[in-house]
Amino acid sequence: QVQLVESGGGLVQAGGSLRLSCAASGRTFSIYSMGWFRQAPGKEREFVAAINRNTGRTYDIDSVKGRFTISRDNAKDTVYLQMNSLKPEDTALYYCAASYKFYSRNYSPDYWGQGTQVTVSS
Repeated sequence: QVQLVESGGGLVQAGGSLRLSCAASGRTFSIYSMGWFRQAPGKEREFVAAINRNTGRTYDIDSVKGRFTISRDNAKDTVYLQMNSLKPEDTALYYCAASYKFYSRNYSPDYWGQGTQVTVSS
């Protein structure tokens, strides 16, 4: 089993920044990739970004390119999401996720965190 705990969410004005952290514990040696998803009120959960733990290769969606950066610290079993130039449409519950597989299309993680709220005011 793998446990994921997110932190770093909060309320920020448009144009501001936040950094989310996700600490993994348990059978972390089995994790090949970690990522972030988000779910806004009334919308489906969507993929935001992912990173392969061994290569550090990253993937993200067009709407966050140039603004969000995913990174990892394998020694700490932690993945980060640096979010800059935040927009009101980034408001959502952000979930950390981990997978036994490398990232691919139709990414379907095996473990999920509880989520951390990000609210961007206009």
